[in-house]
Amino acid sequence: MIHKFTLFGTNIVVDTNSGAVHVFDDVAYDILDYYKEYNKEGIEDKLRGKYSKQQVEEALEEISALEKDGLLYSKDTYDEYALKGHLSAWSKNIKALCLHVSHDCNLRCKYCFASTGNFGGERTVMTPEIGKRSIDFLIKESGNRRNLEIDFFGGEPLLNFSTVVEVVEYAKKRGEEAGKRFKFTITTNALLLNEEIKNYINANMHNVVLSIDGRKETNDRMRYRVDGSGTYEDIMPVIKSVAESRNQDNYYVRGTYTRHNLDFSRDVLHLADEGFKQISVEPVVAAKGTGYDLREEDLDVLYKEYERLAEEYVNRREKGRGFNFFHFMIDLGQGPCLSKRLGGCGSGHEYMAVTPEGDIYPCHQFVGMKEFKMGNVREGFLNREIQELFKRSNVYAKQDCRECWAKFYCSGGCAANAYQFNGDINVPYKIGCALEKKRVECALWIKTRE
Repeated sequence: MIHKFTLFGTNIVVDTNSGAVHVFDDVAYDILDYYKEYNKEGIEDKLRGKYSKQQVEEALEEISALEKDGLLYSKDTYDEYALKGHLSAWSKNIKALCLHVSHDCNLRCKYCFASTGNFGGERTVMTPEIGKRSIDFLIKESGNRRNLEIDFFGGEPLLNFSTVVEVVEYAKKRGEEAGKRFKFTITTNALLLNEEIKNYINANMHNVVLSIDGRKETNDRMRYRVDGSGTYEDIMPVIKSVAESRNQDNYYVRGTYTRHNLDFSRDVLHLADEGFKQISVEPVVAAKGTGYDLREEDLDVLYKEYERLAEEYVNRREKGRGFNFFHFMIDLGQGPCLSKRLGGCGSGHEYMAVTPEGDIYPCHQFVGMKEFKMGNVREGFLNREIQELFKRSNVYAKQDCRECWAKFYCSGGCAANAYQFNGDINVPYKIGCALEKKRVECALWIKTRE
């Protein structure tokens, strides 16, 4: 399977199964439209008057050589492997937990998938005991994995920062005893960030995610306090301080764009202009009828925005003013391992979420959906059937993904989004798929400029 596209005058050809990416001249690029259907004479006839016979012959030789080398029209060697269950066997052990240390929040963001922080339940916080039980659960279920991860999440985790500290210190101690090494991440809206908390985060957190949507009007339209007041003016100097204190590395400013700011490239560039070097601005995933949900008729506008952003992204890098945009970061040489390319983030089998009560769910976006409750850290029990369901979910279990050229870049997309829109973790969210393919195209074009 191949995918061909032209962006900013560059002809790019992707060989899906080998992962090879080629830049073709116009002759070879046009030949691909006929290469598998016609013989040499038929192709020459199709392109007569546009290219000379010699041009066509030379291009055909190059294409044939790439095919023989397994870099074009390569065979799919993964499908049988995945469907026979070998992929499931790779992920027997858990490696990461998302700890919901707070099901409460000091914001009331319109698009919050967590129902403004409480995930549809009571506004509660996690006790240190539940946090420690979670660490013990992860160590037990991690098997022979040595490197483990803990994400502190909410709601707003800084509302319960004392528990965060206790859990971090406990995990470090237990990790030494069990021969495990923990990496910690925290996501915060930054309203409660002060010097003491910042210093602790910098000393102990491998990564920190700082929530902001971009321009003041964009951010304050969707992200506001309980009293309705905006947050931009208060958080901007704080998150700038955090980014600088971490030497502009090992953090992300993370935003969400909605139908209210389809010109989201301006928000990304605003954050870059403010000095941030690690930026992620994601499309909202919202139910139809909310007013800010993305729709199929918006796609052409959003495609142009990603192209506009990619062009400016390259321009700034060439002028020494570059930044990293999460969705444009693709490693063509040492990309994700095979299990990640086929199975994705590992939600439900390698990665799980724990509520303040200790309940276990496949990931933070499934929290509150009782049909996906997998157990409780107090009992140390997992619903193995749900775990197996997620293990078996891969790009070959999803009909829409099997024939998609981008399947090894997105690994089948988000299971939670699929379930939210289609009631099935194996039926992908179509708008999400469309935007991901455009982002990958832009990212590949950026690679051609490097």
